[in-house]
Amino acid sequence: MTTDLSYYVYALKDPRTSPAAPFYVGKGIGTRAHDHLHRPDSTPKGQRIREILAAGAEVLVVRLVEGLTEAQALKIEAELIAAFGTQASGGLLTNTVLPSGLGGKARAGKVVPAGVPEKAQVGLQLLKDAVLEFAQANPGGVTNSDTASLLGLRSDYGGGAKDYLSYSVLGLLMREGKVERRKPGHQHVARVR
Repeated sequence: MTTDLSYYVYALKDPRTSPAAPFYVGKGIGTRAHDHLHRPDSTPKGQRIREILAAGAEVLVVRLVEGLTEAQALKIEAELIAAFGTQASGGLLTNTVLPSGLGGKARAGKVVPAGVPEKAQVGLQLLKDAVLEFAQANPGGVTNSDTASLLGLRSDYGGGAKDYLSYSVLGLLMREGKVERRKPGHQHVARVR
């Protein structure tokens, strides 16, 4: 079995500052780091790219670490996003790892260390991707029990709620329109796009 070491972690930097400040961190393979520049989207990252180009400058694309597995790249990406912080959390990066509405919530007496929400959202995205891939590989559908058991998401908590994590992830995927629940049998099926 070979290990794919084609992943890298990159930063997009704004050359209008000295030193050039990163405004986006990502992971990818191939030309991923440069793809953002060809078709800037409507996200804050895309807006920043258009601003830099409109000012007559060029976005700096820097590969920070190369020769990584996908898991290694994800970990480094999450650590860098946590270190620099997102604009939603008062940091530098335009990354949108925090879903809208999560950035400003607070509870009295609870401390949320810097970077922890970003790490949680990167982890959640990995879970959603894994569950969706599992559902796509099983066109007949998968149950919550299948998902919890076969993906190792079952809790050993002493109570009776051992499959809540997989229910939550499946629920998020249903809300995003990526999975639908079919009866009978409570099968969750990936929607064809």
